[in-house]
Amino acid sequence: MATMNEKDYYAILGVSKDASAREIQKAFQQKARKLHPDVNKAPDAEEKFKEVSEAYAVLSDEQKRARYDAMRSGNPFAGAPTSQPYGGGYSGSYTGGGYGGFPFGGFPFDNAYGQRRRSGSAYNPETGADVVVDVDLTAEQAKQGARRAVKYRRYEPCDRCHGSGSVSSGEAHACPSCHGTGTIDVDLSFMFGAGTFQTVCPECGGSGRVIADPCPDCGGSGRTPVVTEAVVEFPAGTHDGDTVRVSSMGHAGTNGAAGGDLVGRAHVAAERLEGTPRTGFYLVGFVLPFLILSAVQGVFGVFAILCLVPFFMGLSMIIRSDLKSRSKIWWKRGLSQVVNGMANGLLLALISVSFSSCMMRPYYYLF
Repeated sequence: MATMNEKDYYAILGVSKDASAREIQKAFQQKARKLHPDVNKAPDAEEKFKEVSEAYAVLSDEQKRARYDAMRSGNPFAGAPTSQPYGGGYSGSYTGGGYGGFPFGGFPFDNAYGQRRRSGSAYNPETGADVVVDVDLTAEQAKQGARRAVKYRRYEPCDRCHGSGSVSSGEAHACPSCHGTGTIDVDLSFMFGAGTFQTVCPECGGSGRVIADPCPDCGGSGRTPVVTEAVVEFPAGTHDGDTVRVSSMGHAGTNGAAGGDLVGRAHVAAERLEGTPRTGFYLVGFVLPFLILSAVQGVFGVFAILCLVPFFMGLSMIIRSDLKSRSKIWWKRGLSQVVNGMANGLLLALISVSFSSCMMRPYYYLF
């Protein structure tokens, strides 16, 4: 979900910036009737309905609209209420934006970790995610153990605000838009009868709390994106897919929350079963029940001969994968794929061979 100051609520409703309250209500009424989930069955109708409802909830309220206009114009103090429950007034500054509090867009792992978007002033401590890095190891390195330096992208605590997200490190306060509830109500009584529609507050992102003076360096999130290096040490006897954790070297948490770990995942080519060989093992396993049951039932005819084609195709895929360099782990994983293929092909083989056997019986009776 984009942040409050990133969205053009006027464009969403299709009205001008100087539209009257009546024009805003009329525009919302027209769009909401078309997008209401009970009327519009399009996959994105519900999301669009929430979006126009959010736009109407902000623009139909004089104080919310004034604060929104101020944030969009770059003067966060212009729309702030004159009286606030905390000293100095609420700035409402939205210098952040990006996913997870990035102060700028386009960072390579923007949108990557499933953490909800937040506005620059939203106070929402969330534990940082782990960073998983694949590390290539030779069979010898995996056997003897190895130390490998890796370079990767991560969030780290902001130097300016020391991870709090606030320049003054003051306490977070109740969001003035939702009064700490994390949701705002949209009055739909003039359209659908009595009742209101609730949506996540776009100012605090649902946390119910905001920062009075968001840090301009991190956008109020308490963390900034960097490229960093770390050393991952794999013990002797490491196998493909094994992981090693480096504590606190993952993404920093937002607003001072705990950080995640760096997870080094071993990638041992000699043990890794993937691509064509994996398909080959599975294909061999899938066809085997057809061949075995055909021989047992005595119907090893054209049908069974046709099954030999994919069987030899699978063998060819396996043979072409440089078998001399493969380890015992690779062959074990290949055998596992054969078993998976056999399990999936067995039922179909029973049905097909039984059907073929029934078709052959009338010819037996002739002799």
